[in-house]
Amino acid sequence: MKYSNIITRKLLPVLAIVMIATFSGCKKFLDTPRQGEYNEENYPYPGGAGPYDQFILGAYTDLRGYNVHADGFIVATSIRSDDADKGSTASDGGPDVITMDNFPVLTNNGRANALWTGYYGLINKCNNTIHQITIRNEIVATEEAKMQARAEARFIRGYGYFMLVRLFGRVPKIDTLFADPAAQNNVPQSTPAEIYSLIESDLTFAASFLPAEWDKKFIGRATSGAANGILAKVYLTQKKWAMAKATAALVMNSGKYDLSTPYATIFGESGENSKESVFEIQGRADAQIKTDQGIQYASIQGVRGATEWNMGWGWNTPSTFLEAAYEANDPRKARTILYTSTPTTPGITIYGETTPLGLPNPRYNQKVYTLPSERARVNDRFGYWMNVRILRYADIVLMFAEASNEMGGADNIEAARVALNTVRARARTGAPVGTLADRVTTDQGELRDFIRHERRIELAMEHDRFFDIVRWGIADDAMHNAGKPNFSAARDALLPIPQAQIDLSNNVLTQNFGY
Repeated sequence: MKYSNIITRKLLPVLAIVMIATFSGCKKFLDTPRQGEYNEENYPYPGGAGPYDQFILGAYTDLRGYNVHADGFIVATSIRSDDADKGSTASDGGPDVITMDNFPVLTNNGRANALWTGYYGLINKCNNTIHQITIRNEIVATEEAKMQARAEARFIRGYGYFMLVRLFGRVPKIDTLFADPAAQNNVPQSTPAEIYSLIESDLTFAASFLPAEWDKKFIGRATSGAANGILAKVYLTQKKWAMAKATAALVMNSGKYDLSTPYATIFGESGENSKESVFEIQGRADAQIKTDQGIQYASIQGVRGATEWNMGWGWNTPSTFLEAAYEANDPRKARTILYTSTPTTPGITIYGETTPLGLPNPRYNQKVYTLPSERARVNDRFGYWMNVRILRYADIVLMFAEASNEMGGADNIEAARVALNTVRARARTGAPVGTLADRVTTDQGELRDFIRHERRIELAMEHDRFFDIVRWGIADDAMHNAGKPNFSAARDALLPIPQAQIDLSNNVLTQNFGY
């Protein structure tokens, strides 16, 4: 299920000086299964993955980081949307999280600052890798190995900047290693267009030089499909419809992915790295190492209760507005929303357990609910072993459908409709006849609404909804209809530039509109 790329203690002394100098306290590497564990005899240099692993794996480690894909990530991408509520108890999370849910976000918000530092830390690891390959150039390696390592670094950097530009808008463009790291604090902001240009360049390069797939012992590493998939979303966000369609089609025509994995399977441990998966952040845990090789992602969203039902913080709960958006009998609802028991109705988990009475919230995110046998295996309830799905194949298909429809013309609209219906066909498997019937419209506007609905339901609680309603220009209506009257797209589509970063820059950085 997971493949271990953890460097053993026996090898660590060999790399200790390099790691201390390069990764500033980094202790973990990309996770893979024990049968792939490295030691002095089988560490893959110069064979295997390549000689620059000692640098690039630090960036993969940061992808698992608390400030990259855990706390602030969940709050800023999901709790901020109309599909999710903060959950837990009324005061839990304090002003940081409460204002992310209800607006406006404060300029001293700790989660916003943590995201800023987390993603720039990730970007610095990538810049260091590129520096080691192109500037320092002390490692003897083939040109192919160099290009592949640069491609991995540029993929992760491009993804990091894509997150930053959608979260904050104008951010500093730092695409090189600074001799004096403190000088980074005084780099002025670039326009979103300049950042998007860098992202496109990074991801295009990555798609050209990354492999279509890796040996299984390196599962979780970036592929050309992942690079093209994120690039398609970058184009879609900028309304570059033809480029989005063509790039999504590259992934669809690669033969590496399909919709064969049942929806109910995708999100459990057995569904990790399936044919549905285009890019996942890898987590791992066992009875001896419960957290250090994993991700505090499922735990933050886990059921908040007592004894065996103490699975996490209880944050990021599906909203009543998401609940109401499902069509009748849509099986995806049961896989997404975990209901807790009431005196009249038992709440049953995806694995058949009955939830207890008296839990703080009526609903939890079922997509991060862990398998009971895995909890027993690890002797832990907090799910650090769960992967984070960053990009799924259904997302690619729906991006293709959206871009095709926006291009207009009978052929494009038909291509969009056909693609949309393949996602619905997978979703209705096993449901009563007539559930999720194919869309038959040829009207562009009507099909646009259908595609937007499908993205909301298919990708519910998967961190796309907020960015989608912003780029569609419907955020004010969506958020106000969801009972968030303080939301103003003119201000709240972006987070504030953290005041701590403005202070560090000696006011070189300037605040976003409305804060």
